[in-house]
Amino acid sequence: MLTYIQIADRLSAWVGKAFAWCIIIMTLGVSYEVFVRYVLNSPTVWAFDMTYILYGTMFMMAGAYTLSRDGHVRADVVYRLWRPRVQASVELVLYFLFFFPGITAFMVAGWRYASRSWRYLEVSSMSPAGIPIFQFKSVIVVAGALLFVQGIAQVFRCILCIRLGEWPPRAQDVEEMEKLLMERGSLERLEHGSEAVDLAGLDDPAADPRRRSGR
Repeated sequence: MLTYIQIADRLSAWVGKAFAWCIIIMTLGVSYEVFVRYVLNSPTVWAFDMTYILYGTMFMMAGAYTLSRDGHVRADVVYRLWRPRVQASVELVLYFLFFFPGITAFMVAGWRYASRSWRYLEVSSMSPAGIPIFQFKSVIVVAGALLFVQGIAQVFRCILCIRLGEWPPRAQDVEEMEKLLMERGSLERLEHGSEAVDLAGLDDPAADPRRRSGR
């Protein structure tokens, strides 16, 4: 199970990081569109299509990576109060009740949607450029398959947690800036607190045996 978890995590991370470059391409395209639209008064006919295609692709292909890092939104008002074994037991049941049926339906519907788009070589109706978009519909199926593979890894994590009493460690390669700042602030407060305790101990005669004896 650990071997499968590691392989699935690496696959999800590789795909997620590869498609993260879409944000760079999208930023360059939008910047170019702003320049030619407002400076040269010559807007493009493809920038809008490029933006939503790249953003949608990045969003879909990063789903498995986010799941592997436990980064999806969770209503954990009650969940965080449970012991790890209880958390894992509830998650295990919910994966089979909702996750896998939902992802399976997602892939089946996506396959039909993409195959129909490929049959008539669908183009974008959002701009006069007629940009082909049928190939991007295949992203739905691929993203669903990746989520299914990663979901099996999450099930194995739940089983290991039920056996061991604690969650297996996850790879942590990206952290939100807010979390890093909060952790840094907590460390600084602890350091200042320990320094204050040391200084208080130096000023307290009871803390120094030589000062208690009058020497």
